[in-house]
Amino acid sequence: MSELNEATSPAGKRKRKCKWQITAAVVAVVVAVAGAGFWVWHEQPSFCNAICHTPMDPYVAAFEQQPGAQGVDKWGNTVENTSSMLAVVHAASADQGGADANCLSCHKPTINQQLSEVVEWSTGNMPLYENQAYGLVLGERDTEQLGEWLGQEGDAFCLNSACHNITRQDLVKATARYGERNPHMAMHGQQLDCGDCHKAHRASVNACSQCHDDAPIPEGWLTYDQAQEVASAA
Repeated sequence: MSELNEATSPAGKRKRKCKWQITAAVVAVVVAVAGAGFWVWHEQPSFCNAICHTPMDPYVAAFEQQPGAQGVDKWGNTVENTSSMLAVVHAASADQGGADANCLSCHKPTINQQLSEVVEWSTGNMPLYENQAYGLVLGERDTEQLGEWLGQEGDAFCLNSACHNITRQDLVKATARYGERNPHMAMHGQQLDCGDCHKAHRASVNACSQCHDDAPIPEGWLTYDQAQEVASAA
């Protein structure tokens, strides 16, 4: 009887209410921490690899390499300088306190993109190709295609306030040392897209070398013909 009286007394009710509030607070903290941790993981290559895109092992391996060293590309080919791959450079920039860079920095999951890829995946139409080292590997999306998902045109995917806050004209001035062979200038009646030379998960390519044998090849980059050979051998 005394226990019943204690439970129904004002003091007992306050005690139960206090316990309930503590329990609720603890649950809320756990949920918040778990949610924050999940969101951080959600923006990492390991999440994309584990949840949606199962053939992403080579992309994760390439993304997590150290810049300025010998490494491998998404096909498992040797890359003399990993800094020739934008994924590696962007990841290193984030680690050093620079702009945040992860899968979702470039592969922005718009509703249209997600729905399109779900349909491609479920119907077996996802662009995949067989690789001797890794098996099935995802097809490549260039910067023009990635920009189209976001309704962007031209240089907007790379040259914007959130990424490279510079105009094409300023870029041309910054690389004026190349003279008339400046790859950022409009050549032969057309403007090269950023992705024509700069590659994220494989060695970048000097597209001008397709015609000009004397085109300078930065360290770790490939000539156009070398890039074609690598791609055909994948």
